[in-house]
Amino acid sequence: QVQLVESGGGLVQAGGFLRLSCAASGRTFSNYHVGWFRQAPGKEREFVATISRTSGRTYYAESVKGRFTISRDNAKNTVYLQMNSLKSEDTAVYYCAADSSVLVSRDPLRFNSWGQGTQVTVSS
Repeated sequence: QVQLVESGGGLVQAGGFLRLSCAASGRTFSNYHVGWFRQAPGKEREFVATISRTSGRTYYAESVKGRFTISRDNAKNTVYLQMNSLKSEDTAVYYCAADSSVLVSRDPLRFNSWGQGTQVTVSS
């Protein structure tokens, strides 16, 4: 499995921006699709965005489409989540996860490696 470490979370005002990073180690990073998920207090973990392992095709939840951008740099073994126009409802712990399956998925059960999470708090 690949090991993942998130960074870049913090406190930001509504309308602001943050960039999260997910650094990978252990296995060949380019073999994995990578996704971002988030979990707010009292809520289930939800899909945010995912990027395929080679083509770089991206998929987003409707709630973040047009505001968030996922990207990857396989040479640096890192995936990024640029979050713009942040809203209070974006407040959550954000997790990155890696999936070695053939097809890209939004289902967290398909992802077999997870980071420890990074807190994002958006104040209104």
